[in-house]
Amino acid sequence: MKRRDFLMAGAVAAASATVTGLKTEAAEQSQSVIKRYNQIGKTSLKMSDISFGTGSLPSASMVLRAVDRGINYFDTAPDYGRAEDHIGEAMKNLKRDKVIIASKFCNPLAYPAHLPHGTSKEYYIKAVEGSLKRLKTDYIDICFVHAMGEVSKDVDMEKKRLMDENMFSAAESLKKTGKLRYLAVSSHGPSNMEELLMAAVVSGKYDIIMPSFNFLKFPKLPDIIKEAKNKGVGVVAMKTLAGAKEMNLDFKTADFAQSAFKWVLKHPEVNGLVVTMKNLSDLDNYIPASGQAFEAKDQEILNAYARLYGSSYCRTGCSQCQDACARGVEIASTLRYQMYFKDYGMEKRAITSYSALSAKADACLNCVSPTCTEACPYGLPVSNMLQAAHKDLTFYA
Repeated sequence: MKRRDFLMAGAVAAASATVTGLKTEAAEQSQSVIKRYNQIGKTSLKMSDISFGTGSLPSASMVLRAVDRGINYFDTAPDYGRAEDHIGEAMKNLKRDKVIIASKFCNPLAYPAHLPHGTSKEYYIKAVEGSLKRLKTDYIDICFVHAMGEVSKDVDMEKKRLMDENMFSAAESLKKTGKLRYLAVSSHGPSNMEELLMAAVVSGKYDIIMPSFNFLKFPKLPDIIKEAKNKGVGVVAMKTLAGAKEMNLDFKTADFAQSAFKWVLKHPEVNGLVVTMKNLSDLDNYIPASGQAFEAKDQEILNAYARLYGSSYCRTGCSQCQDACARGVEIASTLRYQMYFKDYGMEKRAITSYSALSAKADACLNCVSPTCTEACPYGLPVSNMLQAAHKDLTFYA
């Protein structure tokens, strides 16, 4: 290479590096941040409208990056792997009053590990103190009685868990000692979600509810969240992506997520939403929806998604097919764990949780009369979906 060409190549490389550096700096400066914070019911807490679900939290650094982008609400649980430990590590670098931590009355075991009805007051307190130790903090802002309608299909049994006097007494003691601020309840079904959440709202015992809420299901939920608002009960939405299916559409996946979030947040009763975030791309894809209005183009995107996936997405709180199965296969739970496996990238959690079900979908492999399919009000091929789920979630030969 001639000296002149060498110098020119060096100049081009230097210019390129400068441009790349400027682009990187510009990209960092243009990173989206949270634009809106809403008060949660009549509590003193104001949460970022797009908030962080830690079901697949990879590290403490993800927590710190989220806080840098304005997220201040973190939903966690003892049965979310090492999520509480990661948050605890991050807390070494955060001011406690700058973040809202919501955890659950659970054991630190594989999901689901919810504390059952009849748990002693002392054990409820011990469970929260275990969370405090892992979180490296003196108090939890919110503690949830988690996943109503998942432990039992019997609504009366679940109402006993919802209204457990031992739990209420433990919560009051934790509040008096400054270890807990607010009591909450969540549900994503599969059974009786709407009835159980309404019971929580009218009981006057709960400060916050967290329902599964998206544009594809639960027609009675608007009435429930309106009643919650009337009573000053906060509403935090989850499962807002309606399955988060991979899409073969003309627009980016990020656009769908943002449209789905904006649909949820257009409801004035909803104070914010929680979505599982696993990596930096999730922060980049989800945060731009913060503070944004729901527009006609968003509805077009949701309509396209519904056309593509509406006939294959199980509305896991519906449960209308459940009684049609003579073998008692836990249909909605099986299909929810399949969703975790295929769409959420949470394979280990999905397989572990499925293995704990008492009535698995192996019974579906030789079923000659799939009455579950006939019972589905949305026309889903339920039997075929259950067979596929069993093969994915087990070491099926």
